[in-house]
Amino acid sequence: MNRTTVVLADDHHILRQGLRALLEAEEEFAVIGEEADGLKVVDVVDRLRPDVLMLDVMMPGMNGLEITRQIVQRGFKTQVLIISMHANETYVREALRNGATGYVLKDANPAEMLQAVRKVRAGHRYLSSSLSERAIEAYANQAHETPADLYETLTTREREILQLAAESSSIGEIAARLGISPRTVESHRENLMRKLGLQSQTALIRYALRRGILPLED
Repeated sequence: MNRTTVVLADDHHILRQGLRALLEAEEEFAVIGEEADGLKVVDVVDRLRPDVLMLDVMMPGMNGLEITRQIVQRGFKTQVLIISMHANETYVREALRNGATGYVLKDANPAEMLQAVRKVRAGHRYLSSSLSERAIEAYANQAHETPADLYETLTTREREILQLAAESSSIGEIAARLGISPRTVESHRENLMRKLGLQSQTALIRYALRRGILPLED
């Protein structure tokens, strides 16, 4: 029996434990990796090449939406299933737009969670039942019809620095996390601020909230 391989990416250890227990109780699944740091998830997927990545939409360092974009951009065959406490349409739309195959809420019951993994493994789009199955096509259409905003002009490195800066990390902290020099961080930060038309740290944080890079209130 060829088991479905899964990587769990969430910064809450207890949730990862719960998902691992749920999946490994079924012979068809094998959890082959876990990650709590958003900046490391793409590398973990690159190394392990799981069938499914169960990914929290809000990860420290790099959010799940950007992680999804990078995984799809690199051509990995891994199917991305976003798991989230947020039912906000912004997240659902952006997840689908960036290439996620499914979006399931964390309060889903075990049977639904397993169904979601099976569906995305088979390449079928899946949204939590509470988001309404009739809305799947509408979400997908909206996702592809939404015009690109200024965020789309940012490089991958600028997106990484944007989130870390929005999380109030200092220049030195960002440099250490990304393994680059403080001067390089400053240069990227200046470029992304210019591209987005932002003039202050407060404006940057507000933009990150509005864009869904930091958690929105439902």
